[in-house]
Amino acid sequence: MIRAFVVGHPIAHSRSPLIHGHWLAAFGIDGRYERIDVAPSAFPAFLRDLREQGLAGGNVTIPHKEAAFALVDVLTPRAARIGAVNTLFFSEDGRLTGDNTDAPGFIAHLDQSLGRDWPSRGDGSAVVLGAGGAARAIVVGLLERGIARVAVANRTPERALGLVALDPARVRAIAWDELPAALAPAGLLVNTTSLGMAGHPPLVLDVAALGSEAAVADIVYAPLETPLLAAARARGLDAVDGLGMLLHQAVPGFARWFGRTPSVTPALRERILADLAPS
Repeated sequence: MIRAFVVGHPIAHSRSPLIHGHWLAAFGIDGRYERIDVAPSAFPAFLRDLREQGLAGGNVTIPHKEAAFALVDVLTPRAARIGAVNTLFFSEDGRLTGDNTDAPGFIAHLDQSLGRDWPSRGDGSAVVLGAGGAARAIVVGLLERGIARVAVANRTPERALGLVALDPARVRAIAWDELPAALAPAGLLVNTTSLGMAGHPPLVLDVAALGSEAAVADIVYAPLETPLLAAARARGLDAVDGLGMLLHQAVPGFARWFGRTPSVTPALRERILADLAPS
């Protein structure tokens, strides 16, 4: 039996076992994907003993992504660029390798939701709200996908400047009050902050500044329709919820551990939505 995992602290909330369990059943694979709660102090020893525990690899979530980045034997180029690891696997020569699948997961979700020509919307630029780890992964994904320019807005401008170094020719930091001017020509707006998430303050932003071709994406998936997405739909804009990113980022890891490349299907999405629904 092939065993994989998601590790975090806490970890009981993770939907990853549902996602991977769905694919294991669909392929008829003799495998298991489990939640493992590991405190930060025990995380280095946990990574060191993966082989001895019979684990083929797994996912890493809060608060271990940066620690995994520092502890693995080798990083993929994308993980090195993002500065965090969310997927672990063993290379052919047995080295523990750290990858970050958030960037391709987000882009795959946009491709599936909007069609592959979305980078040509508006003037080919995107506006990203937030400057944390998720924002960094998404900016890397946008750059890899060929987006022309990315404007990053954050309440703390200094953090936004840190993302400019990813590609100074295409990424710029803007002040929050500069958003209307940046939104007017943009083809894509992405919220990577926790604003609008259940239990957090709402995101106060007027989407009227966006052009009629623009799409709006929110990485929040609880609630599935955030006030930002509701406002976008009310304007007739394409709105992309956060659940698809969660589903698509899981694909590369499953392929590494279990040897089959799964698809993100309506049936999988409905299964996770049913689990997210309040009881």
